[in-house]
Amino acid sequence: MEFLGWLVTLLIIIGIIGYLFIEWQYRQRPGNDLELSARDWTFDTYESNHYAISLDAVFSNRTRSLEIFIPEVSIDYELLSGDSLDGITVKTDIIPQHEDFPARADNYWFAYIVKVGQATNASIKVDITGEDLSRLKSLWLKVNYLTYGPEGRIPKTGHLIVPLKFPNPENATSWRENSVAHILPVPTHLLTNLDSTVEIVKKYVTPCAQPGDIVTIGETPVAIMQGRLRHPTTVHPGWLAKRLCYYFMSTSSLATACGMQTLIDVSGPWKVASAFAIGAVAKIFGSPGMFYNLAGEQARLIDDVTGTLPPFDQFIVLGPSRSQALVDHIFQETGLQAAIVDVNDLKAVKILAKTQNTDEQMLIQALIDNPAGNADEQTPVVLIRPKS
Repeated sequence: MEFLGWLVTLLIIIGIIGYLFIEWQYRQRPGNDLELSARDWTFDTYESNHYAISLDAVFSNRTRSLEIFIPEVSIDYELLSGDSLDGITVKTDIIPQHEDFPARADNYWFAYIVKVGQATNASIKVDITGEDLSRLKSLWLKVNYLTYGPEGRIPKTGHLIVPLKFPNPENATSWRENSVAHILPVPTHLLTNLDSTVEIVKKYVTPCAQPGDIVTIGETPVAIMQGRLRHPTTVHPGWLAKRLCYYFMSTSSLATACGMQTLIDVSGPWKVASAFAIGAVAKIFGSPGMFYNLAGEQARLIDDVTGTLPPFDQFIVLGPSRSQALVDHIFQETGLQAAIVDVNDLKAVKILAKTQNTDEQMLIQALIDNPAGNADEQTPVVLIRPKS
């Protein structure tokens, strides 16, 4: 009987170890890691009563050992406008562009296997008609695709946002002045994850600029152009996020479970948990703000939903990445000194990155009144012409 007891205990221990090992392995696996992105887009027609838009979409299998099926794809959309949408019609099509299988004549999306580390393409066609389309601002495409693989049958959505209204760069003339510089808020189209920061500077800023000028861009538009945004439906708050978020002010982007989970996903659970514990103790002893110093740069930069203009008010936007490399690239391509900045209406100015020899104190004074307009003004870029 004693031997039988030891045997049962041993089997239980082996079973627990086996379970924990399988669970650990499962948590390391990527699941149905298939991502949609847009490679390029263009207007085939841009007339007052007719827009025809083409986008090249890519479905990428990001796993190292798994094949992922795409059995279904469909498109929903939202038009954003400065006026009523009555009388405006929208037609969408998505056409597979697989290398090994031709598209069907009826545009039916047949189930397709994306092999390990490979990608497949699709062409998205959008046709917008109406008596006057000039008030349209942007088109939000929601590409719904079903992934089928080891994780099961998992629906996903890729978000592609296309600007529809484009200001004339030569009309940027609203210069203002303060004690250190002449300042020009530069209107742009709605900046999206289909844009390039350098190309935006070339298109909208260089026609107004002269040698010695400095171009500054808000950190949120830069992050959006880098694709650093997450729809809350893709964020899955865990035990830690659901509890820590209650300890932050309601105005904080970390006061929701999804906002906090986004930080945890970027910085790691142990870093966030230890920053919270140390920050709580520091606050008791009169040193508030320690959490933000310890939890990583993104703790201050994440914008939760409603943090920016539509349709990005529906997304969680992280701070930009590789900011220093970006401003250096802008300088190489345009000859303009550049800075990525975080400015608010409370006269708080933070310089995330700047080109060499750019006067930081002058920048802070020039931006102290927050001349950029990230709302309906759509002037996320500011050109600064120092007085001295």
